[in-house]
Amino acid sequence: MRMQKQHIPWLMATGRALLGPVLVIGEKCGWNGFTLAALIVTALLSDIFDGILARRWGCDTAGVRLFDSMADTFFYAFVVAALWIGRPTVWASYRAPVLMLLAIEAGRIGFDLVKFGKPASYHSYLAKTWGLVLAAAIVTVFAAGHAVVLLAAAIALGVVCNIEGIAMSVILPVWRRDVKTLAVAWSLRREIRAASQNSYAVSSAQRRDVVSRKPATGASASIESGLCSVSGSALGR
Repeated sequence: MRMQKQHIPWLMATGRALLGPVLVIGEKCGWNGFTLAALIVTALLSDIFDGILARRWGCDTAGVRLFDSMADTFFYAFVVAALWIGRPTVWASYRAPVLMLLAIEAGRIGFDLVKFGKPASYHSYLAKTWGLVLAAAIVTVFAAGHAVVLLAAAIALGVVCNIEGIAMSVILPVWRRDVKTLAVAWSLRREIRAASQNSYAVSSAQRRDVVSRKPATGASASIESGLCSVSGSALGR
């Protein structure tokens, strides 16, 4: 049963990612706007509860969190495609800021890949807020046909969120997950640097200790050998 539970967060994230192509297909086939909005709500609920369940069942690993972030990115890339296909007036109004946001996000992901070898997975408070506002904006667009204020707020939050992510990646010397704020990132940097310095000091002390205990040679070696032999004979008696 435990093995089955461990797989559920992975399956939820996978299902969320697959909802992206379904959304595009539904838009091309002329599905009702409320049906498309329901797909967005389903993806949002999946995003919320897969983390809750993973923490409750003790399977909230780095791999799960990273896959969760990648599923979100994949899903919303198809959301943008659905807007481009089925909501041309909305896309025309927000094309420039959306493309700018996508360029910033692509740059952030590229920076993370170069520095850490994999995308970041910070799940910051700002990122969570952006996710909620973005989902609300997209739901409103599909259900009502427009969402001027919400879309503008979502794009602005997205830019700020990605700038925060880049700053976190610059601050952190190694990959870390679930970094909630820039203050937490700076605290982690100090802890990592302190641990690295302590490790270097210990290894240096060990090397000095090895050097200081060089084997005796020549006359010193003969005297030491003799003393050991005498000690051994005495202990034997």
